[in-house]
Formats: sequence, structure tokens, C-alpha cells
Amino acid sequence: MAPNENASETPIDLVVVGQGYVGLPLAQAATAKGLNVVGLDRSKRVVAALNGGTSHIDDITDDELGNMLRKGYTASTDASVQARAKAIVICVPTPLSEVGGPDLTAVTSAARSAGDHLMSGTLVVLESTTYPGTTEEVVAPILEKNGLKAGEDFHLAFSPERVDPGNPIYGIVNTPKVVGGLTPDCTAAAAALYSQFIDTVVEAKGTREAEMAKLLENTYRHVNIALVNEMAVFCRELGVDLWDAIGLAKTKPFGYQAFYPGPGVGGHCIPIDPNYLSYKVRTLGYPFRFVELAQEINNRMPEYVVSRAMASLNKNRLALSRSRVLLLGVTYKPDIADQRESPSEPVAKKLIDAGAEVAYHDPHVETWSVNGREVERVTELSSAKADLAIVLTNHSEYTAESLPDGVAVLDTRGALRGVEGVELL
Repeated sequence: MAPNENASETPIDLVVVGQGYVGLPLAQAATAKGLNVVGLDRSKRVVAALNGGTSHIDDITDDELGNMLRKGYTASTDASVQARAKAIVICVPTPLSEVGGPDLTAVTSAARSAGDHLMSGTLVVLESTTYPGTTEEVVAPILEKNGLKAGEDFHLAFSPERVDPGNPIYGIVNTPKVVGGLTPDCTAAAAALYSQFIDTVVEAKGTREAEMAKLLENTYRHVNIALVNEMAVFCRELGVDLWDAIGLAKTKPFGYQAFYPGPGVGGHCIPIDPNYLSYKVRTLGYPFRFVELAQEINNRMPEYVVSRAMASLNKNRLALSRSRVLLLGVTYKPDIADQRESPSEPVAKKLIDAGAEVAYHDPHVETWSVNGREVERVTELSSAKADLAIVLTNHSEYTAESLPDGVAVLDTRGALRGVEGVELL
């Protein structure tokens, strides 16, 4: 049965389910434009911190969160707030499942919660990345269990998140927003919501096209990163400076986009999302060979980094098993604290398994554990002692002047090209 229609407290313009790297910036953008926004999260700790003015993500400072609170934003663990919502946007994580597809546990849980409180006329939007068909085949039936019909009694749409943590140019507001509804009216309702606080809204043919757009974007990046990672391996053998070659190639004003090699791929999107598409394609009886090969190449990079470390140490007649290795940067991208799927962890695991003593330096990460053990943190880089330093994340702090004296350096990011004594990946 539908919830009690008399639950008539103050209406809420938008309830954002999940207050992480996607949900909180979305709530911020809507709040800034005067919408009455509630951030719904199951973590009491996160909700208490948010209501107390303490942000837990890089892209929103405590001062910015304080401004949100002054404009009326509140965080809550009370799912019943959804009964007062004009729109509910679901921004919960979709990690990989054991079979390689998305683990939809958080999505289905959020959908059940929304369905329990869903009112006629409400707009529900899924932003969590998943395979094409999820909104229609998984979310819609859950929401409809209360007796309301998607596309008739309430609006349902998918809108892929395009959050890039730490990006100083593109954020929620100025990144075009794709929306695809279950029906044309659903698409129009979603476009009307986002148009209130996002500069450009792009309407998709439907939910499946919007879901595919997100996977296409990240599969494109995944495959091209794998290309340059594989090139990095053989370019060294050929005596070619790949970074210089990339710089030359990107002077072409058309038909080329620069991608760069590294110790692997990190973040939630690139190493994870293409697998959702591969999983869906396999259900049709086909292998998605591009994605599977890219995954193989990118997953092999931590092993290659360790082999390069071993070769560098051998030049100085040192064995990896008796060496101290300092890892510079353990986050997945520069100048933020986000460690999701960072390749630094598999690199560290392989170094430790080989018998190396491992320490790390990262101005954005105060504690870091590998294999359940806390890794020693070096706070003063210039005076650090190590047999080898490996640049895994090109934080802006890592310059020629900041490197420790007398320590060999392996740079996996090309950030220190041209610095004497620094080897490139």
C-alpha cells in the first residue's frame, strides 16, 4: 500500500541518498540555488559530522559545508524524510561483485527505502553507475511494490554521475548532466530538476542510453590508459621517451587525446565501471575483449613497477629483500586524499611480499595500512632515508627540490622528467 498521504510536514525539494563523493557535492549545488535539501545517509557518524560542520570529502571544505548548513541543508539517517520529497536522487556505491558485475546491494536497499516512503508524483533518479537495464529491470520493480506505477504515478530516471574529485575546472554545476527517463515525461521531470542548479542538461533517449553513456566514457579511458601503459613497457626497451612522444602527439589539434602511463589505474570509475559492461556483454554470450585485455594490462602494472624497482636497486648492488623503499603518494590521483582503488596498495603488497621494508610519504594521508598492518609514515621528505623512492602519485609537493638527498628515484608518473638521477617508468 502507498504511504499515508497525510504525512504533511514541510515539503523537501530534494533528498539525496548517499552523502559521499557524489551525493554531497550534488546536495551542495542544489542548496546553493535555494532548494530545500536533505542528505540521507545510513552512517550516523557521517551524518553527525555533516550536521556539525565537518566535511569528509576533498571537494567540500568545512567552510563550504557551513555555508550549506546556513542555507538550510541538513543530513539525516531518517528514511521517512523521503515521504516529503519532491525528488529523490540515489547516489550510493556499486562495487564489483564476486562474479565481476556491480554489487547492487546498496542500490536495492536504497530503492526499497525510497519505495517504502514513495508518494505519488515524486521523481526518483538513480545516479549510481551500473549496467544498462538496471533502472528499468531492478529499481523500477522495487519501487513499484508500494502499489505505484513507474512512469504513471511517479517519475523514474537515470543520470550518470560525472564527479571528478579534485578537478579545479569542472564540478557539478558546469559539467553537462545527462538524464534519461523511463518515459519522455520522466526525462522531462529529471531535466527540470537538474536544470535548477546545473548549467547544461542533455536528454537521453531513455534510461539504458544514459546508463551506457557512463560506461562508454570510462571504458574509453580504461582502454586508452592500457594502451599507453603497454607502450611504456616496450618504449623503455626501445630507448624511447614515451612522455616526450605523447607531448609531441598532442600538438595535433584534431583526432588525438593524450593519455599517460602510470603504476595502474585508480578511483572508483576507471578500474571498476568497464567491468559492469563486460559483465552484461558476457550474459549475451560474447566476450568483451577490449575491456578484458585492458584490465589485464592495467592490473599488470604494479608488478612491472616492482620489477623496475628491483632493476634500479640492482644497479647499486642492492637486493630488494634488503632494501628500504619509500613510496611517494598513495592516493589514486594528485592533491586529494581519495585512496579508492589506488594502485599504491598492490605495489606496496608486492614490495612487502618480496621482503622490502616499505614506508610512505603523502601530505594528504595521515595513516595507511597494507595487508592489515599500518605502514610507517615519513613526514619530512627532504631528510628521509631510503634506498629507493618511487613516485606513485604526482602530488604538486613532489619537485626536484623536495626529493631526499642521495636517494634513487623511480618516477611512474613522468612528473620529474629531466631531473638528474630520476628514472622514468
